[in-house]
Amino acid sequence: MAMDAGEIARLIKQSLPDAKVTIRDLAGDGDHYAAEVVSESFRGKTRVQQHQMVYEALKGNMGGALHALALQTSAPD
Repeated sequence: MAMDAGEIARLIKQSLPDAKVTIRDLAGDGDHYAAEVVSESFRGKTRVQQHQMVYEALKGNMGGALHALALQTSAPD
């Protein structure tokens, strides 16, 4: 029932097409990931708003198929 890194990246890029997405499997179990997402869509948004955008992109998988996701978000330099 776990998600793979490719599926996580695909869902994020589907909602944020310009995003540069880097996913790391933290535990090797397919349930615990770290994601770095850089998107122009985040410019002017708070960190909480940026994270909400990513969680929304994951279409309800957070807490289910995806147990844990450490997020780092930013707008491009």
